[in-house]
Amino acid sequence: MLKGLNVIFSIVRFMYFDITMPITLFAVVLTAVLLNGKIECKLKMTFEEKEIGIRDVVLFVAAIALIVSIMVLIPRMAVTAVFLFAYSILLFTFTYILSDVQTKTATVYCAAFAIITFSVATASIMAYGLNSIFAYGASALYILCGFSILALFYARRHAGKRWYLAVLPSALFLALYLFYGGTAIWDHYLLNVYGIIFAVMIILYLGNLFTWKSTLVFTALLTVADILLVLVTRTMVSAATHVSSLKLPVLITMPTIPQILTSEGVLYMSLGLGDFFFAGLIALQTLKKFGLNTALLSAAAMMFSFFIFEAMMINIAVAAFPGTVMIICGWLPILVYKTLARK
Repeated sequence: MLKGLNVIFSIVRFMYFDITMPITLFAVVLTAVLLNGKIECKLKMTFEEKEIGIRDVVLFVAAIALIVSIMVLIPRMAVTAVFLFAYSILLFTFTYILSDVQTKTATVYCAAFAIITFSVATASIMAYGLNSIFAYGASALYILCGFSILALFYARRHAGKRWYLAVLPSALFLALYLFYGGTAIWDHYLLNVYGIIFAVMIILYLGNLFTWKSTLVFTALLTVADILLVLVTRTMVSAATHVSSLKLPVLITMPTIPQILTSEGVLYMSLGLGDFFFAGLIALQTLKKFGLNTALLSAAAMMFSFFIFEAMMINIAVAAFPGTVMIICGWLPILVYKTLARK
């Protein structure tokens, strides 16, 4: 027995593994679960208690499969325009729903935007000068800074939902992408920051429209579709490569920790926002069905399952594997256990 344990420890010691992406997945899901209670009522009021039914789920999954399949055929400019429009609308809508804050909070919010935009614009001029496209970016940020200052004084005299507060994050996102999308700071930092922000927002925005029954159907159908698109047709891989080349926040890409070196440099792992939404959705619905402790346990189980699958991918050199399978294998045991325990 002791000899067998030594063999196991020797194998584990020489295995490659990564903790960055599993922890990121857990952090995004945990953030969505903890924030849900604070904004769920506002989101339900906005959607007027609407829910996604079984028929909607089937159409939703079919639409996802169709879009992924034809993504590589759509011109790059059209893809960029659609994603920028969708992200901007999501930022505006989400911020507008939450914009009925106290005057002091709105003032601090506007002041923070004014400081950020002014600092980034000034740093841009100092780094790149006035003879490039970055000069236009700095000008746009200075204009946004002026708008933030005007919004600051206006917010102090008006209460309720404030549309001008919702304009600020959308305008900042567009300015940073259009003028600084090709810089290192966007590729290595802002791309992931916005990816995480959008992942949390999508989970909260759409997660509350599902019911427990529609979630189970959606989980089953999307897992099957993901397996077919990744392992059989490979269109998901082609679509991810096509869209990620546009530097849009559709993937979260992290360097491995511990660091893994390949012939091309440090190994990076990527996970799509759809997989983050998938994990967040089932965690939110688990929260409503079984309570907070079970939701947190399922989030931890999904993280552990993802860690195991990812380690296997790295060690046997698998380039792509369905993220839904990696996630659902951690959630299903918790679901079965809680269901049997209730009975």
